[in-house]
Amino acid sequence: MAWLQSLDIEVLTGLRDVFCSPWLDKPMMFISKLGDVGFVWIALTAIFLLLGNRKYPWRTWGFLLGLSLALNALLCNVLVKPMVARVRPYDLLGYEVLVAHLGDYSFPSGHTAASFAAATAIYTMNKKWGIIAFIFASLMGFSRLYLGVHFPTDVLVGAFFGWSMATLAIFIFRRLGLKSRI
Repeated sequence: MAWLQSLDIEVLTGLRDVFCSPWLDKPMMFISKLGDVGFVWIALTAIFLLLGNRKYPWRTWGFLLGLSLALNALLCNVLVKPMVARVRPYDLLGYEVLVAHLGDYSFPSGHTAASFAAATAIYTMNKKWGIIAFIFASLMGFSRLYLGVHFPTDVLVGAFFGWSMATLAIFIFRRLGLKSRI
């Protein structure tokens, strides 16, 4: 595993050397802030739940999005993060970051996982919105690398976990007979 940690450090420092720039600092901090405690996705879930009616299946979409986020939070934040207990890059490498130091572990990236869970659910509901959500999810993952709060494998595994949990939520919805609505 030492080789993976070395590769992670090399890729992360390379990305930060190439991309970090004062003109990108604020946009990356803004994108990352939208993912704090899943804010943007929880807000979207609430909007879908509130606006859904018989004519628009948004309420069902809200339940799917909410289930995807809940399964993802259970896997990433409750089970995997404490079990793996990976140190954050800024603690390991000792560099300054633009955001406050975080109190939880690095692996996997919860911001990225929640974003990919939401993007996968949204893509199932509406392909055009889903593509936009996947672009945003990718930017979220990149912002976490840019800010130096995650290693590349944290972000990649977070994206995979998010996709997996949304896929599980979609499977559950279809098994419950709600597939005509998603």
